[in-house]
Amino acid sequence: MPPAEIRIDSGATAWVLASTALVLLMTPGLAFFYGGMVRAKNILAIAMQNFVTMALVGVTWVLAGFSLAFGRGTPVIGDLSYVGLTGLGSSLPGFTGPHQLIIPPIVYAGFQMMFAIVAAALITGATADRWRFGAFVPFMIAWTLLAYAPAAHWLFSPTGWAAKQGALDFAGGSVVHINAGAAALAMALVLGRRHGWPDQPMRPHNLPMTMLGAGLLWFGWIGFNAGSALRADNVAGYALVNTFTAAACALLAWIGVERIRYGKATSLGAASGVVAGLVAVTPAAGYVTPIGAAVIGITAGAACALAVTFKMWFGLDDALDVVAVHLGGGLIGSLSVGLFATTAINPAGGNGVFYGGGYRLLGWQAAAAGAVAVLSFCVAGLAGGLIGRIVGNRVPARTEDIGLDLAVHGESAYEGGALPAIETFAPGLASDAEGFPDGDSRAGPPSPDGTGVRAAEHSGAVR
Repeated sequence: MPPAEIRIDSGATAWVLASTALVLLMTPGLAFFYGGMVRAKNILAIAMQNFVTMALVGVTWVLAGFSLAFGRGTPVIGDLSYVGLTGLGSSLPGFTGPHQLIIPPIVYAGFQMMFAIVAAALITGATADRWRFGAFVPFMIAWTLLAYAPAAHWLFSPTGWAAKQGALDFAGGSVVHINAGAAALAMALVLGRRHGWPDQPMRPHNLPMTMLGAGLLWFGWIGFNAGSALRADNVAGYALVNTFTAAACALLAWIGVERIRYGKATSLGAASGVVAGLVAVTPAAGYVTPIGAAVIGITAGAACALAVTFKMWFGLDDALDVVAVHLGGGLIGSLSVGLFATTAINPAGGNGVFYGGGYRLLGWQAAAAGAVAVLSFCVAGLAGGLIGRIVGNRVPARTEDIGLDLAVHGESAYEGGALPAIETFAPGLASDAEGFPDGDSRAGPPSPDGTGVRAAEHSGAVR
């Protein structure tokens, strides 16, 4: 039984339990979102990576991830006092005063587990079509322990250095989205371009599936953001309304940019706009007014729609635009907290520039976001490089040509193909599909005459 001075609120506990289920649904939603945007021969591979991430990161979180994020330790990293989620007691270090938990710590650990899972799963969009499964598995474990857990400690734990300085991240703009976006950038560089990119068209094979995935993400994001209030109160209500408002405004801004640039508003742009708005409002959802959320959504929708073209300028094969939407959108949202946050919405937050708070909050928002980005980029680059030397990161070029579904997993999403079918197309492939490396899954925006798509430039984005 918890001590008498710790009040466990059954209503708050029920809300967080329900929100945990909503956040869990986001990862299968992400599998649909990504799956529709890859070519048909790779849909099972991207879905498999997302589902395996749920298992890998979930177990890692129970064993050590939560302890490193929320255990006793230093302002930089927690310790191993909660290994296996044992010894949680009735509270957690630093959760006192306005931060006092009114839910059991084990419920909070489960809620945070879902955040870690979806953050890791986001990375797979940048590496689609070419990441060797045997390299993907150890990478996810290493990144969760060495990048995600420290970032969560910095901003989500009251004992973290950024939180102590007053930096705010309501539901993971830096911890989840900037973190995943920076890792996606590093791994896109480590893996290199897909075979044939950008000269060959690599178009989405099922846009209705992508829109279904975006809808599931939008639905689950209510738990992601409103659940982060950790109680069913006024802040949770604002977080819910702000989440919807920003996503809706970003959708309209994205398709507006498409209409101006290309003459057509696309379904892929609408789905991508929703996700861009959700990403950007995540760090601000419980700190800003609905008008502030609308401004954030409009800014993110327009900016991310333009940012997806940058990869062509730099020759970066970020297959599903994770960097533009998550790193870019997360940065927009994190900095917006320093502009639009107000204690009128959340007394436990702070006041941004536009509410008389000066530039201190904005400065710490920028510092925290930058620190997370640098940490994640370095960890991902080093871990990816080391794993590549040991087991190889890339599948062979002919495996890419056949598709990872058959070559790696021995299955076909739409034809019921089995592993022997590989030999029909490429004799010997089945034996070396997971071997060492031997050296745009998304459509372009409408062409000016409305007759087709340009494969060299893409108007979509990721969650």
